[in-house]
Amino acid sequence: MSNEAVAPANIASYIDHTLLKPEASEADVLKVCAEAIEYKFKSVCVNPVWVKTVTKALKGSGVLTCSVIGFPLGATPSDVKAFEARGAVLDGAEEIDMVINMASARANDKGALVDDIRAVSETVHAGEAILKVIIETSMLTDEQKVIACEAAVEAGADFVKTSTGFNGGGATVEDVALMRKTVGPELGVKASGGVRSLADAQAMIAAGATRIGASSGIAIVKGEQGSSAY
Repeated sequence: MSNEAVAPANIASYIDHTLLKPEASEADVLKVCAEAIEYKFKSVCVNPVWVKTVTKALKGSGVLTCSVIGFPLGATPSDVKAFEARGAVLDGAEEIDMVINMASARANDKGALVDDIRAVSETVHAGEAILKVIIETSMLTDEQKVIACEAAVEAGADFVKTSTGFNGGGATVEDVALMRKTVGPELGVKASGGVRSLADAQAMIAAGATRIGASSGIAIVKGEQGSSAY
């Protein structure tokens, strides 16, 4: 990782511009899409019900469509997560962020985690999409974070991600560094949850993040302070 801070002009390419509030309207979703196109964010991340809308709105823009699976609890069966992921990819999602089974993670059951992630990974990759795996760091010990990251690698994920932003604490520099150390240089690391400023984003990238999940993306690129929890 470079020790030089990522310039504000380049930070947008790291950001998944995110709208995951369950009450978000179509107008809200379309506004986020327009913002992502204007600021050249990496993707727009929405709940599965909005994937078709986002895919249509972003067509030809170069901005990717991202959706979440098993969100925000991760407590649905793996085959249901795979089915949900398949639907999102068919609707146009190019990236999928899934939540792992937190009970398995807290029980240090790497085998169960691998099975859970692999079910989604195989489905997502069959659709030529990218899989990010949310390990919900605020609920895990450092040892459990390592096990979850190792399971993601073993199951063929493309990224590990810190948090949903819906279950308590968000990304920390320490967690991002630990995740990067665990997965090695090849896998992506996404920092999400509470990244609200340019300084926050730069610190996460310096620690090893290659993607930032934020609903404060515009504030980040403008060097202002966002207020959203996600």
